[in-house]
Amino acid sequence: MSLSGSPRIVKRLAGIAASALLIGTTSIASALPAAGAGVERIQSAVTGSDGKTYSITNHITRDWHVGGDGRRHEWLLVWTGDEESGADGAPDPDFLAVVDATRGPTYGKVVNTVTIDSIFANEPHHMQYSWHKGNKVYAGGLLSDTVFVFDVSELPKVTLSGITLPHDTPCGTAPDAFAVLNDGTAYGTWMGGPDVAGPCTYTDGQTRVGNGPAGSPGEVVRLSDDGTVLSEAPAAKAGGEDPRHCPNEPALPEPTCANPHGIAVREDLDRMITSDFVEVRHVVSGQVPDPNIQRKTVRIFDISDRARPKLLNVSYLPDGPRQDNPYTREGLLAMEPAVTHQPHHRGAFAATGMGAVYYTPDIMVDDPEWREVFDDATAFKSIYPENTPTSAADGGSWLALSRDDRFLFHTVMFPGQGSPEPNTHAGMIYTLDVQALLASGADPRCHIDQIRETTEGGDESDCPSLVNAVPIIDRTTGGPHWAALDNFRKGKHGYYRESDRGRRIVSTNFFVSATPLSGNNRVCMTNVSGSGRLSPDTSFRDEHTGERCLNFNRTQWPHGATGAALPHGVLFAVADKDVR
Repeated sequence: MSLSGSPRIVKRLAGIAASALLIGTTSIASALPAAGAGVERIQSAVTGSDGKTYSITNHITRDWHVGGDGRRHEWLLVWTGDEESGADGAPDPDFLAVVDATRGPTYGKVVNTVTIDSIFANEPHHMQYSWHKGNKVYAGGLLSDTVFVFDVSELPKVTLSGITLPHDTPCGTAPDAFAVLNDGTAYGTWMGGPDVAGPCTYTDGQTRVGNGPAGSPGEVVRLSDDGTVLSEAPAAKAGGEDPRHCPNEPALPEPTCANPHGIAVREDLDRMITSDFVEVRHVVSGQVPDPNIQRKTVRIFDISDRARPKLLNVSYLPDGPRQDNPYTREGLLAMEPAVTHQPHHRGAFAATGMGAVYYTPDIMVDDPEWREVFDDATAFKSIYPENTPTSAADGGSWLALSRDDRFLFHTVMFPGQGSPEPNTHAGMIYTLDVQALLASGADPRCHIDQIRETTEGGDESDCPSLVNAVPIIDRTTGGPHWAALDNFRKGKHGYYRESDRGRRIVSTNFFVSATPLSGNNRVCMTNVSGSGRLSPDTSFRDEHTGERCLNFNRTQWPHGATGAALPHGVLFAVADKDVR
């Protein structure tokens, strides 16, 4: 089938396949851009497993390298790609932007850009979902197949703790997202297949046959806090998976949907959950031979032996009431999971790029039952009661549950396929109250199975209720994709502490440069009230234009005049000395 008959999120993923050729390669620039005036440069370096030196450079602005303003600050980390090469044709560096996230006169100011000095065109993608005192920051390069491990204990200064190179993970490519464990190590999802097509043997001795970089199957990797690979674990089920749902191109002897994207962990239950997104590399041909190349699978692992995650089950998210197009079925493009946090809850959620949210009440059972419990069109209707956008292929992305298990937060990139004018550029963030659903225990009744429930919410009393939704307008081909929840509060003597209630959400309007699905390169802040209600943070403004949200389409950075940049992963963090 031609891509002209498929949803726009799949169309715009097409460019990833061409860029898959970059996986495992690096570009070395001859010179870095000159830093701006009044900037202190601090370099940090490590030795990779190949014996080579890899470095980063802090570019701390004058106000901060002489001591800042004397207050304790919370920081926003933005993992950022460079948009274009320099005037001489050499690539400009990707970087980690350190932004003041403390309300006051320097709120929203970029005080440091930490450049990646030796590996370029990484396609900076995700970090972990939340940061706790003592954690390192794991930041993946989607197309360089590289992970950078940062020490942020002395923010706004950052040091490099380690690096994971392509040959360190031979059974997987395209690192996506990370979950940090209590011991400081991390699990990460590698969405693509092995470095070389054919059989690959994992740390535990199992073998799977893959069809190569950015193909299938992906894997789960455990990293130490210096980037050393502690284990590679297969995400694919031994013996293969349902061939009706799991095509591969080229075909594999054992079909698999294992392209893990999102990841969440319940250490107290010894469980890890991942969700599969899409086999991306072959859509560049302009043909989608099967809509199920868009994955609808969720995987649960036993991690009682942290070094050897064991795949327990693979669930296929069911279709919903929207049956008009096989390419936009609700369960496809299972991008993100979110687990409950409280000890008396065992449920989990999953969100898809096709506009649906699913729930299972118990991730400990052998065969979890997943049901659709919310459709994004209900949130769209609350904003646009007339000319309501559709939710088919709306790019539903980041998903997070507050630590008190009361509220579920979700970003949606853009209106779905066939949305009416004039509301064709409106992405959004919304909040669901899920207390009734979780209180239903092991036998929830909520089920979106009628077409009117897609815009009116579920009929059953335990269905999630929409708190509210706020639009984030992006008139490019992108919209709000990734986000992070701020779980810090200021306490006694100005020290920060962690809280069960998120008070802000930061979101980025950028997807992947290798696709036509881009974004306006803005970073926006949204306030969260005690009741879960969202409102735009109008005080978070660009330091140059004065407009709401930070605009990464700027000429000058602390590290030099490298032009527009592409913000993707975001994370809140605080210097260790300022957290108690």
